[in-house]
Amino acid sequence: MEFTPYIRFNGSCREAVEFYAKAFGAEQPKFLTFGESGENPAWPMPEEAKKLIMHTEITVKGKKLMFSDTFPGMPYEQGNHITIALMPEDEETARKIFGHLKEGGKAEMELSETAWSSCFGMVTDRYGIGWQINVLREH
Repeated sequence: MEFTPYIRFNGSCREAVEFYAKAFGAEQPKFLTFGESGENPAWPMPEEAKKLIMHTEITVKGKKLMFSDTFPGMPYEQGNHITIALMPEDEETARKIFGHLKEGGKAEMELSETAWSSCFGMVTDRYGIGWQINVLREH
């Protein structure tokens, strides 16, 4: 199982990640905007979200760092902008881990199918740590 730091920004993701890529000598990142990700009826897309970064990543010495902008309306303050992205091998494991982390915590987004994942959700555990559970689709 892979654990990856996931850093969120409040609209400055593209600028920050280009800065980090240069600082760490990483390849130029590819950016996926919220607008490019497609509409999800459960999460209506405000116009101001469409140009914000939904996901990007860089690899530094074989270790991955993931980044995004915060979706409009989601809470953002210094200190809550770093989460741990967890990629379990299968949905059963994802549901078990998500359920455990949710005990005494709060589901920010319940597990559901997305364009990139058969099972994705976000939860803040009882200790205030944010987790993104993500079963990646086979390509």
